[in-house]
Amino acid sequence: MILKKLSLILVLVLTTTKLFASDNNHQLNFYVGNFDFSDHKQAAILIGFQHQNEDLNRDTLIGNISPITGGFVTENSAIYVYTGFEWNVDMGSFTFTPSFAPGLYHEGDGKDLGHVLEFKSEVQVSFDLSQSSKLGFSYNHVSNASLGDKNPGANSYMFNFLKNF
Repeated sequence: MILKKLSLILVLVLTTTKLFASDNNHQLNFYVGNFDFSDHKQAAILIGFQHQNEDLNRDTLIGNISPITGGFVTENSAIYVYTGFEWNVDMGSFTFTPSFAPGLYHEGDGKDLGHVLEFKSEVQVSFDLSQSSKLGFSYNHVSNASLGDKNPGANSYMFNFLKNF
């Protein structure tokens, strides 16, 4: 069931990006980790992906900024689908990438985060394996910014494989 939901999200994102993309200058970030690891009653394995169209990158005064779209699903059938932006800081063989992405959350049989609209703040460090592949580690916090009656938030960590194609 979880893989079926994740496959549907992946097909929707890839279909949408192919409709609007001018070429094949894309990056996919596949990740697996532990959702809400700091809450031992609600901790769950998560699997997800994120897409970045590198044609939409913009160099700014604070660095290279680009839009992202992605989603994840937990072993408890919680789903989070998001879109936002990331800031890529090139440090030689390493890249430091903070990001912010509002999204829609469905708790499934997992943790009630208090609202359907949630905000994901994340930091990632990745290491170049080749010109088109990276390995990384990331940490994020998902919270509704007190939009709901409750705002327990969730802290997660992930191991990432990034591939340009």
